[in-house]
Amino acid sequence: MLPSTITIDGPVASGKSTIGYLLAQRLGYLYLDTGAMYRAVTWVALSRGVPVEGEAAITALAEELHIDITLPTVDDGRQYTVLTDGEDVTWDIRRPEVDANVSVISAYPGVRRAMVAHQRRIAAAGRVIMVGRDIGSVVLPDADLKLYLDATPQERARRRWLERQARGESVTYEEVLAMMLRRDEIDSHRAVSPLRVPDGAVVIDTTGLTIDEVLALILRRIEAADP
Repeated sequence: MLPSTITIDGPVASGKSTIGYLLAQRLGYLYLDTGAMYRAVTWVALSRGVPVEGEAAITALAEELHIDITLPTVDDGRQYTVLTDGEDVTWDIRRPEVDANVSVISAYPGVRRAMVAHQRRIAAAGRVIMVGRDIGSVVLPDADLKLYLDATPQERARRRWLERQARGESVTYEEVLAMMLRRDEIDSHRAVSPLRVPDGAVVIDTTGLTIDEVLALILRRIEAADP
C-alpha cells in the first residue's frame, strides 16, 4: 500500500520543494510546502511594518492571518498559489528581504504553534506530501514515509543563485552563499524545532544528482515497499 503521508525535510535549496511537487504530481497527492506559510507571515509582517524582532506582535499576526495554499491559479511557473487574507503573495514571499528574515520569524514558538496546527489538520485527510524543516521530526513524526534531502552548502547556494538570476535579480554567488550559511546556522540551532534528520528518515544527498535521478530513487523506494 502506498504511504498516505510523506514528509520531506532538509535545508534550504536541498531540492525538497521541487522533488515534493513532482512526487505529488506523480502520485496524485496534495503538495504542501510548509515553508511558504512561514514566508507568508514574514512577507506580511514586512509589508505592514511589523518589526521582525517583535515576537509578540509577529505571533499575534500569525494567529490571525488567514493563509491558503492552493493549486496554481496563474500559469507563470508557480508550483502553487499562496494567499494571505485573500491576496496572492506567491512571488512576494520569494523576495530577498523575506529570505533574510524568515528564519528569525519561523523560530518564534507562537508562530510555529499556529502553523503546525494548520499543517496537522491538512495532513489528517491523508494522501499528502508535506515539505519543510521539522515535518518528520515535529509536525508528523508518525508519517508513513519520512525523507531528508541534503546537499553541500556550495551546491545549494549555486542553485539558489541561478534561481535568482533567472528572476532578473542582481546578486552575487558569494552573497547567496553567505546568506545560505547564516540560514543553516539559525535553522540548526534554534531552540524550537531545530532542523535535524528525523528518526527513521531516508537520507538522500542530492549533490551532483539531477532532479530526475532523485525522483527515481524515491519512487523505487516507494515501489519496493508497496506489495
